[in-house]
Amino acid sequence: MTGQPAPNWPEEPAGPAATRPDWRETLRNATDLALLGIVVTLAALPVVTAGAAVATGSAALHHWIENGSWPGVRPALRDLRRALLPGVAATVIGVAVAAVLTVNLLALSRGVVPGGTVLIAVTAALTAAAGGFAGLTVVQVGRQAGQGWRDAARAAWRIVLARPVTLLGTAGTVALAAVLCALILPPLTPILVGYTLFGLHATTRRIAGPVLSEDSR
Repeated sequence: MTGQPAPNWPEEPAGPAATRPDWRETLRNATDLALLGIVVTLAALPVVTAGAAVATGSAALHHWIENGSWPGVRPALRDLRRALLPGVAATVIGVAVAAVLTVNLLALSRGVVPGGTVLIAVTAALTAAAGGFAGLTVVQVGRQAGQGWRDAARAAWRIVLARPVTLLGTAGTVALAAVLCALILPPLTPILVGYTLFGLHATTRRIAGPVLSEDSR
């Protein structure tokens, strides 16, 4: 990762005199996002560190978007240490919810549990909504320097109530990443993690910008 300024992502150029980044800057930033995903994935390999790794990665990405540079290694490691214990609880909850929804979908699709197409569609919608809410919570915990999962979830819920379409955007981002990882590009999953985090931040800022501004006051 470099100390070069972040591009005007996800904001548009401020005026007619503003210029878009050239291909070298775009490539440099794309490489930074890929490296972010790889680092987050490696930090999450022990599983119990997954919550802390995602929170720290989201915080680093928020710092990059806001300040035009990545935080240093020492601040990132400090944030990771602080996020370890709270991240365990977030990981357990996330894995439990994902497991329940996945088991229900498999049981319904195989006819083990009666319900048919209607229940499959409802469960799939709930799964997508849960993924979108999880993604929105990750964005919020990143805006809080990787700390405070409970507060981040509450902030995410306020955003959903104020701008319900935000949930559709984050759910779509998570669903697209899941499809790419599972069906098309499994070996590139670590790289996609960085782009997914960026997609979640960009989508949230684009759709729920005014709500985020009010919360930051």
